[in-house]
This record gives sequence, C-alpha cells and structure tokens, in this order.
Amino acid sequence: MSIWSAHEGQPRRIGAQEIAAENYLKAIYTHTEWQPAPITPSALASRLGVAPSSVTEMVKKLAAAGLVTHVPYGPLTLTTLGRTRAADVVRRHRLVETWLVREMGYAWDEVHDEAEVLEHSISERLLDAIDARLGRPQQDPHGDPIPDSDGRAPVFDAVPLEDAAVGHVGAVVRISDRDGALLRALSASGIVPGAVVVVGDGPSLALAPLGAGAGAGAASGGAGGARAGGAGATGGVPGSESGGARGVGGAGGVPGSGGTAGAVTIEATETVWIARSR
Repeated sequence: MSIWSAHEGQPRRIGAQEIAAENYLKAIYTHTEWQPAPITPSALASRLGVAPSSVTEMVKKLAAAGLVTHVPYGPLTLTTLGRTRAADVVRRHRLVETWLVREMGYAWDEVHDEAEVLEHSISERLLDAIDARLGRPQQDPHGDPIPDSDGRAPVFDAVPLEDAAVGHVGAVVRISDRDGALLRALSASGIVPGAVVVVGDGPSLALAPLGAGAGAGAASGGAGGARAGGAGATGGVPGSESGGARGVGGAGGVPGSGGTAGAVTIEATETVWIARSR
C-alpha cells in the first residue's frame, strides 16, 4: 500500500484504501490528544463505525507499512512515521475547517463533513497558502490544536468540565464538535473557545462576570499553550470528538446552589475543556 505519493502543487489523487488509511491514522492520533490512554481495536472500530474485522485488516496493512505497532489483544500506537503521517492529515482537516469558518462563511457546526472530504485532496501548495492567509492559526474553530508543517502541535493545559472544581474560572480551550445542535446552543450562549467561564454546581458552566478572567488568558492559548494566542484569536468564531451530564450556562448567568441561569445541558462527558490555570 503506497501512501502519500508526491503531489507537488497538485491536488492529491489517492485511492479508497489510502483514504481509509489516513482516516485510521487520524482516529488513532486524535484519540490521545486530550487523554493519555491508547486506543484499542474495538474502540477504533466503534469510533470509525466499521466492523472489527475491517480494523484487523487495516491494522495489518498499517503495521506492514511501519505506521502503527500492535500486539495481539493490546492497544494501537503510532510509530514515529505514523504519527508524522497522522499529524499531516489532522493539519489538513483543521486548516480546512478554519478556512471554511473564517473565509467562506460556514458556521462551526457545518465544517466537519466538508473537511473530511477536502483533507484527502487539497494540495500542499494550497494548504500552505491557506495557512499563511489565516496567519498560521494554532487551533481550529473548536479549539483543537493544528499541527504545523513539521507535525508539531501546541499543547494546552486544560481539563474536561467534569473534572473542574466548582467555582473554577478559566478560558474555554476546546469544545467537541460531534453534536452540531450543542455547538449551536453553546455559541448562542457565548460559550466558545476563548470565552472565560466559571464552573458552578448542578453541574453547570456560565460566562464569568466581566473582569473575572483577568489572569485566565484572553483566549485558550493563555492556558499554558506551547505557542501564544488562542482559539478565540486563531480558530475564528465557532464550531471534534467525545462521549454523564454537564451543564453549560447562558451568557451572563452565574453559578449558585440552584444551578446556572439559562443553562444548556450537555449529555456527554469530555465535551468542554477548560484552562486549568486562571
């Protein structure tokens, strides 16, 4: 299986097997971006919506190409080469999403499916032009880090909402994009990457009162990111992955013993990540 043939300045023309391989590598890569546990073949099958037998077959091909390592009944890990290839696909996907939001007028809940297609065909020349046009963004509209052309991605010191203490104030770093309706509700409430929020009981989440985020960072890059800036400044205005109930409050609401005014309920964990430090 030949993957990533040279396409200097031209659209990438790759076959169905190579597209599938890129999707597998991307899924393995993104699984460990926000938590440390490696992915298992069964979890990968569930994530991609394919049969376990399909995963077994593809893993064999990826291992033979030196892209993944796998021991029977164990998790999957990317090799150095595999991680480089995966980061390239992730970079394509997230730059396309950012471009669609910033330049093409898409909403942040509309870009994922478009990027799923374009990530496999966009030329390096166009990708580099988009990157330069956007000012080398660090994060996509959902707050996920965008690897640079060398495969390096910024790291942000953030925790999922369910692990944050009541009363914690911090910038929103990342919001999963799997639920379009939730993205629209959060955006309408002002809960977007870069917004400074306060965690309440209930559980709930609300925009912090004006001035409460003076130390939280103007955007998620203030949360200990490897590069300056943040989602609010680099990914554009909103719109990646995850699965308890957690509330997200509307603009201006403050937490209290009765919950958060204008709360938007989140029926999933690992959906909103908040900067660990103020």
